[in-house]
Amino acid sequence: MDIQKTLNSAARENTYYLINDQAVIVIDPGSNTQEILDQLTSFQKPVAAILLTHTHYDHIMSLEAVRQHFNQPPVYVSAKEADWLGSPIDNLSGLDRHSDMEDVIASPAEHHFQFDEQYDLAGFQFRVVETPGHSIGGVSIIFDQEEFVITGDALFREAIGRWDLPTGNYDQLITSIKEKLFTLPNHYKVYPGHGTDTTISHEKNVNPFFR
Repeated sequence: MDIQKTLNSAARENTYYLINDQAVIVIDPGSNTQEILDQLTSFQKPVAAILLTHTHYDHIMSLEAVRQHFNQPPVYVSAKEADWLGSPIDNLSGLDRHSDMEDVIASPAEHHFQFDEQYDLAGFQFRVVETPGHSIGGVSIIFDQEEFVITGDALFREAIGRWDLPTGNYDQLITSIKEKLFTLPNHYKVYPGHGTDTTISHEKNVNPFFR
């Protein structure tokens, strides 16, 4: 599997592309719509799915464009934030402080993540765990065969996600990371929603929130 990303201009959010012999999976399509579409076109493979770690606006700004350009691939999201896709207030794009940007409104997702399921989509095998605390429906996506995890806005390199937004909770975020991420093998790579990649071991040993 190949992993590539786009660093988006809105909030410096990471959009990830997972590429295998059959297809591409997109994770958190952010603000740089044309760049994302061009990158996906360059792979010359179908888009098997769009996976959302959570539904804050910076992670979904190109969701509808990817759907429209790539034959409506199914979207997966936590049921706890499914309604936020169509609600600018909940996805934060409609707040007064974002009056300089358009409201982000997306169609409903086709699927809600099942947390007791081992997924196999177009040869991509993964599982999903709940990691709330930054937002109530935050998830992390674990690829055990390839030994990495995509953590959304839960765990960053030497930092953690904000907990001061609606439905955020510091204690819940710390518990999520300790119980769902730090129980992974130390060598697993971590691909966060913002910033550079890291490892589980590095965060256990260096992250100031856990020292």
